[in-house]
Amino acid sequence: MTLNEQQRWNADLIPDLTGRVFVVTGANSGLGLATTRELARHGGHVVLAVRDERRGREAARALAREVPGALLDVRRLDLADLDSVREFAGKLRADHDRIDVLVNNAGVMAPPRTLSAQGHELQFAVNHLGHFALTGLLLDRLAAGRDPRVVTVSSLQHRKGRIDFDDLHGERRYAPMGAYNASKLANAVFGHQLHRRLAAAGSPVRSLLAHPGYTATNLQNDTPVALVRLVFGRVLGPLLAQAPEAGALPQLYAATAPDAEGGTFTGPDGRGELRGAPTRVALAPTAADPETGRRLWELSETLTGVRYEIRA
Repeated sequence: MTLNEQQRWNADLIPDLTGRVFVVTGANSGLGLATTRELARHGGHVVLAVRDERRGREAARALAREVPGALLDVRRLDLADLDSVREFAGKLRADHDRIDVLVNNAGVMAPPRTLSAQGHELQFAVNHLGHFALTGLLLDRLAAGRDPRVVTVSSLQHRKGRIDFDDLHGERRYAPMGAYNASKLANAVFGHQLHRRLAAAGSPVRSLLAHPGYTATNLQNDTPVALVRLVFGRVLGPLLAQAPEAGALPQLYAATAPDAEGGTFTGPDGRGELRGAPTRVALAPTAADPETGRRLWELSETLTGVRYEIRA
Protein backbone atom coordinates (compact mmCIF):
# COMPACT_ATOMS: atom_id res chain seq x y z
CA MET A 1 0.00 0.00 0.00
CA THR A 2 1.42 3.40 -0.92
CA LEU A 3 1.37 6.47 1.28
CA ASN A 4 -1.33 8.16 -0.80
CA GLU A 5 -3.55 5.11 -0.38
CA GLN A 6 -3.21 5.02 3.37
CA GLN A 7 -5.61 6.76 5.68
CA ARG A 8 -3.92 9.49 7.72
CA TRP A 9 -0.52 8.05 8.53
CA ASN A 10 0.43 8.82 12.12
CA ALA A 11 3.17 8.04 14.63
CA ASP A 12 1.36 4.98 15.96
CA LEU A 13 2.15 3.31 12.63
CA ILE A 14 5.91 3.57 13.17
CA PRO A 15 7.27 0.01 13.31
CA ASP A 16 9.43 -1.43 16.07
CA LEU A 17 12.81 0.30 15.86
CA THR A 18 14.66 -1.79 18.43
CA GLY A 19 18.32 -2.19 17.57
CA ARG A 20 18.39 0.66 15.05
CA VAL A 21 20.58 3.77 15.41
CA PHE A 22 19.23 7.21 14.44
CA VAL A 23 21.09 10.52 14.33
CA VAL A 24 18.88 13.62 14.55
CA THR A 25 20.39 17.08 14.16
CA GLY A 26 18.77 19.88 16.16
CA ALA A 27 17.21 17.26 18.41
CA ASN A 28 16.69 19.31 21.57
CA SER A 29 13.68 21.37 20.44
CA GLY A 30 10.87 21.71 17.91
CA LEU A 31 10.71 19.20 15.08
CA GLY A 32 13.92 17.52 16.16
CA LEU A 33 12.65 16.91 19.68
CA ALA A 34 9.31 15.61 18.41
CA THR A 35 11.13 13.31 16.00
CA THR A 36 13.47 12.06 18.72
CA ARG A 37 10.58 11.38 21.07
CA GLU A 38 8.78 9.12 18.60
CA LEU A 39 11.93 7.30 17.51
CA ALA A 40 12.76 6.58 21.15
CA ARG A 41 9.16 5.64 21.94
CA HIS A 42 9.38 2.93 19.30
CA GLY A 43 12.66 1.52 20.56
CA GLY A 44 15.23 3.40 18.49
CA HIS A 45 18.65 4.39 19.83
CA VAL A 46 18.80 8.12 19.11
CA VAL A 47 21.88 10.31 18.96
CA LEU A 48 20.81 13.87 19.74
CA ALA A 49 23.17 16.06 17.72
CA VAL A 50 22.87 19.49 19.34
CA ARG A 51 24.77 22.78 19.34
CA ASP A 52 24.10 23.41 23.05
CA GLU A 53 24.96 20.33 25.11
CA ARG A 54 23.30 21.68 28.26
CA ARG A 55 19.98 22.09 26.49
CA GLY A 56 20.47 18.73 24.85
CA ARG A 57 20.96 17.01 28.18
CA GLU A 58 17.91 18.79 29.61
CA ALA A 59 15.84 17.58 26.65
CA ALA A 60 17.16 14.05 27.06
CA ARG A 61 16.29 14.00 30.78
CA ALA A 62 12.76 15.17 30.01
CA LEU A 63 12.39 12.54 27.28
CA ALA A 64 13.67 9.83 29.62
CA ARG A 65 10.87 10.69 32.03
CA GLU A 66 8.32 10.50 29.21
CA VAL A 67 9.76 7.34 27.67
CA PRO A 68 11.19 5.07 30.36
CA GLY A 69 14.12 3.09 29.03
CA ALA A 70 14.71 5.49 26.12
CA LEU A 71 18.12 5.02 24.50
CA LEU A 72 19.45 8.56 24.10
CA ASP A 73 22.95 9.85 23.46
CA VAL A 74 23.60 13.62 23.54
CA ARG A 75 26.53 14.88 21.46
CA ARG A 76 27.67 18.36 20.49
CA LEU A 77 27.45 19.36 16.83
CA ASP A 78 27.78 22.93 15.57
CA LEU A 79 26.75 22.80 11.93
CA ALA A 80 28.05 26.34 11.43
CA ASP A 81 31.60 25.10 12.02
CA LEU A 82 32.93 22.42 9.67
CA ASP A 83 35.63 21.55 12.21
CA SER A 84 32.85 20.68 14.67
CA VAL A 85 31.13 18.58 12.00
CA ARG A 86 34.33 16.61 11.42
CA GLU A 87 34.91 16.14 15.14
CA PHE A 88 31.34 14.95 15.69
CA ALA A 89 31.51 12.54 12.76
CA GLY A 90 34.88 11.19 13.84
CA LYS A 91 33.72 10.40 17.36
CA LEU A 92 30.46 8.89 16.12
CA ARG A 93 32.34 6.69 13.65
CA ALA A 94 34.62 5.50 16.44
CA ASP A 95 31.63 4.43 18.53
CA HIS A 96 29.35 3.00 15.81
CA ASP A 97 30.16 0.55 13.04
CA ARG A 98 26.81 1.35 11.48
CA ILE A 99 24.19 4.08 11.50
CA ASP A 100 20.73 3.28 10.22
CA VAL A 101 19.15 6.70 9.67
CA LEU A 102 20.44 10.27 9.57
CA VAL A 103 17.80 12.99 9.91
CA ASN A 104 19.18 16.32 8.68
CA ASN A 105 16.70 18.43 10.62
CA ALA A 106 18.51 21.38 12.25
CA GLY A 107 18.21 24.85 10.81
CA VAL A 108 18.36 28.59 11.35
CA MET A 109 15.97 31.14 9.89
CA ALA A 110 16.40 34.75 8.80
CA PRO A 111 19.21 36.14 10.95
CA PRO A 112 20.99 39.34 9.98
CA ARG A 113 23.86 38.61 7.64
CA THR A 114 26.31 36.53 9.65
CA LEU A 115 29.29 34.43 8.60
CA SER A 116 30.11 30.93 9.79
CA ALA A 117 33.46 29.88 11.23
CA GLN A 118 34.70 29.21 7.70
CA GLY A 119 33.32 32.49 6.30
CA HIS A 120 30.13 31.18 4.67
CA GLU A 121 26.72 32.88 4.99
CA LEU A 122 25.24 31.39 8.13
CA GLN A 123 21.96 29.99 6.77
CA PHE A 124 23.67 28.37 3.79
CA ALA A 125 26.36 27.04 6.16
CA VAL A 126 24.04 25.55 8.79
CA ASN A 127 21.07 24.46 6.72
CA HIS A 128 23.01 23.08 3.76
CA LEU A 129 26.81 22.88 3.98
CA GLY A 130 26.95 21.41 7.49
CA HIS A 131 24.47 18.69 6.57
CA PHE A 132 26.19 18.04 3.24
CA ALA A 133 29.48 17.50 5.06
CA LEU A 134 27.94 15.41 7.84
CA THR A 135 26.17 13.11 5.40
CA GLY A 136 29.34 12.56 3.37
CA LEU A 137 31.42 11.83 6.46
CA LEU A 138 28.90 9.24 7.70
CA LEU A 139 27.93 7.68 4.38
CA ASP A 140 29.96 4.49 4.78
CA ARG A 141 28.49 3.92 8.25
CA LEU A 142 25.03 4.43 6.76
CA ALA A 143 25.78 1.95 3.97
CA ALA A 144 26.41 -0.64 6.69
CA GLY A 145 23.07 0.10 8.35
CA ARG A 146 19.79 -1.78 8.34
CA ASP A 147 17.33 -0.20 5.88
CA PRO A 148 19.60 2.89 5.81
CA ARG A 149 18.27 6.33 4.98
CA VAL A 150 19.19 9.99 4.87
CA VAL A 151 16.21 12.26 5.49
CA THR A 152 16.81 15.92 4.68
CA VAL A 153 14.27 18.42 5.95
CA SER A 154 13.47 21.19 3.48
CA SER A 155 10.58 23.65 3.53
CA LEU A 156 7.65 24.95 1.56
CA GLN A 157 9.85 28.00 1.11
CA HIS A 158 12.20 26.07 -1.16
CA ARG A 159 9.75 26.82 -3.97
CA LYS A 160 10.47 30.54 -3.53
CA GLY A 161 14.21 30.03 -3.36
CA ARG A 162 16.89 31.04 -5.81
CA ILE A 163 20.53 30.05 -5.41
CA ASP A 164 22.76 32.89 -6.59
CA PHE A 165 25.99 31.05 -7.35
CA ASP A 166 27.73 34.37 -7.96
CA ASP A 167 26.82 35.74 -4.52
CA LEU A 168 26.34 32.72 -2.26
CA HIS A 169 27.37 34.55 0.88
CA GLY A 170 25.32 37.70 0.39
CA GLU A 171 28.27 40.02 -0.06
CA ARG A 172 26.53 42.14 -2.69
CA ARG A 173 22.93 41.71 -1.59
CA TYR A 174 21.48 40.06 1.50
CA ALA A 175 17.82 39.55 2.39
CA PRO A 176 17.28 37.34 5.47
CA MET A 177 14.24 35.47 4.12
CA GLY A 178 15.71 35.28 0.63
CA ALA A 179 18.80 33.60 2.04
CA TYR A 180 16.61 31.24 4.07
CA ASN A 181 14.61 30.27 0.98
CA ALA A 182 17.82 29.68 -0.94
CA SER A 183 19.16 27.41 1.82
CA LYS A 184 15.96 25.38 1.83
CA LEU A 185 16.18 25.05 -1.95
CA ALA A 186 19.75 23.85 -1.46
CA ASN A 187 18.40 21.19 0.93
CA ALA A 188 15.97 20.02 -1.73
CA VAL A 189 18.60 20.02 -4.47
CA PHE A 190 20.96 18.07 -2.23
CA GLY A 191 18.39 15.45 -1.24
CA HIS A 192 17.39 14.88 -4.87
CA GLN A 193 20.99 14.75 -6.11
CA LEU A 194 21.96 12.39 -3.31
CA HIS A 195 19.16 10.06 -4.36
CA ARG A 196 20.32 10.10 -7.99
CA ARG A 197 23.92 9.40 -7.06
CA LEU A 198 23.14 6.68 -4.53
CA ALA A 199 20.83 4.91 -7.00
CA ALA A 200 23.43 5.13 -9.79
CA ALA A 201 26.07 3.66 -7.48
CA GLY A 202 23.81 0.81 -6.37
CA SER A 203 24.05 1.94 -2.75
CA PRO A 204 21.64 0.48 -0.20
CA VAL A 205 21.19 3.97 1.30
CA ARG A 206 18.03 5.86 0.39
CA SER A 207 17.79 9.64 0.29
CA LEU A 208 14.41 11.15 1.09
CA LEU A 209 13.11 14.68 1.55
CA ALA A 210 10.43 16.00 3.89
CA HIS A 211 8.93 19.30 4.92
CA PRO A 212 6.78 20.09 7.97
CA GLY A 213 4.32 22.54 6.43
CA TYR A 214 3.70 25.46 8.75
CA THR A 215 4.72 24.34 12.22
CA ALA A 216 5.03 26.35 15.43
CA THR A 217 8.67 26.02 16.49
CA ASN A 218 11.42 28.21 17.91
CA LEU A 219 12.71 28.70 14.37
CA GLN A 220 10.28 31.58 13.79
CA ASN A 221 10.16 32.89 17.34
CA ASP A 222 13.93 33.00 17.85
CA THR A 223 14.86 34.80 14.65
CA PRO A 224 16.39 38.21 15.43
CA VAL A 225 14.54 39.82 12.51
CA ALA A 226 11.58 41.48 14.23
CA LEU A 227 9.27 41.52 11.19
CA VAL A 228 9.78 37.81 10.50
CA ARG A 229 9.27 37.04 14.18
CA LEU A 230 6.08 39.09 14.27
CA VAL A 231 4.51 37.77 11.07
CA PHE A 232 5.50 34.12 11.21
CA GLY A 233 5.71 33.62 14.94
CA ARG A 234 3.02 35.79 16.51
CA VAL A 235 0.44 36.65 13.86
CA LEU A 236 0.16 33.73 11.46
CA GLY A 237 1.48 31.12 13.86
CA PRO A 238 -1.50 30.90 16.22
CA LEU A 239 -3.90 30.92 13.24
CA LEU A 240 -2.27 28.46 10.87
CA ALA A 241 0.59 26.59 12.51
CA GLN A 242 0.37 23.01 13.67
CA ALA A 243 2.18 21.57 16.67
CA PRO A 244 5.71 20.13 16.29
CA GLU A 245 4.31 16.65 16.92
CA ALA A 246 2.21 17.00 13.75
CA GLY A 247 4.88 18.85 11.78
CA ALA A 248 7.39 16.06 12.45
CA LEU A 249 5.20 13.37 10.87
CA PRO A 250 6.51 13.77 7.29
CA GLN A 251 10.12 13.30 8.39
CA LEU A 252 9.14 10.45 10.70
CA TYR A 253 7.38 8.76 7.81
CA ALA A 254 10.44 9.22 5.60
CA ALA A 255 12.72 7.90 8.35
CA THR A 256 10.72 4.85 9.42
CA ALA A 257 7.92 3.73 7.10
CA PRO A 258 8.82 0.45 5.36
CA ASP A 259 7.31 1.66 2.07
CA ALA A 260 8.95 5.11 1.99
CA GLU A 261 10.72 5.35 -1.35
CA GLY A 262 14.07 6.97 -2.08
CA GLY A 263 13.88 10.20 -4.01
CA THR A 264 10.42 11.12 -2.73
CA PHE A 265 9.35 14.32 -0.99
CA THR A 266 6.85 14.04 1.87
CA GLY A 267 4.79 16.90 3.29
CA PRO A 268 1.36 17.59 4.84
CA ASP A 269 -1.75 16.74 2.83
CA GLY A 270 -3.81 19.81 3.80
CA ARG A 271 -4.54 22.91 1.76
CA GLY A 272 -1.36 24.56 0.60
CA GLU A 273 0.63 21.80 2.34
CA LEU A 274 0.50 23.90 5.50
CA ARG A 275 -0.73 21.15 7.79
CA GLY A 276 -2.13 17.64 7.78
CA ALA A 277 -1.06 14.02 7.51
CA PRO A 278 1.99 12.98 5.47
CA THR A 279 1.60 12.59 1.72
CA ARG A 280 3.86 12.68 -1.31
CA VAL A 281 4.34 16.25 -2.58
CA ALA A 282 6.11 17.85 -5.52
CA LEU A 283 9.58 19.34 -5.64
CA ALA A 284 10.13 22.69 -7.29
CA PRO A 285 11.43 22.11 -10.84
CA THR A 286 14.68 23.89 -9.94
CA ALA A 287 15.32 21.34 -7.18
CA ALA A 288 15.32 18.50 -9.71
CA ASP A 289 17.29 20.36 -12.39
CA PRO A 290 20.41 18.27 -13.21
CA GLU A 291 22.64 21.24 -13.94
CA THR A 292 21.69 23.03 -10.72
CA GLY A 293 22.28 19.80 -8.86
CA ARG A 294 25.69 19.21 -10.42
CA ARG A 295 26.81 22.78 -9.78
CA LEU A 296 25.68 22.85 -6.16
CA TRP A 297 27.20 19.43 -5.47
CA GLU A 298 30.60 20.32 -6.86
CA LEU A 299 30.61 23.66 -5.08
CA SER A 300 29.59 22.03 -1.79
CA GLU A 301 32.42 19.51 -2.05
CA THR A 302 34.85 22.38 -2.63
CA LEU A 303 33.53 24.55 0.23
CA THR A 304 33.38 21.70 2.77
CA GLY A 305 36.37 19.66 1.67
CA VAL A 306 34.17 16.56 1.89
CA ARG A 307 34.20 14.50 -1.29
CA TYR A 308 31.72 11.71 -1.77
CA GLU A 309 32.81 8.41 -3.30
CA ILE A 310 29.57 8.25 -5.29
CA ARG A 311 29.37 10.07 -8.59
CA ALA A 312 26.48 11.04 -10.87
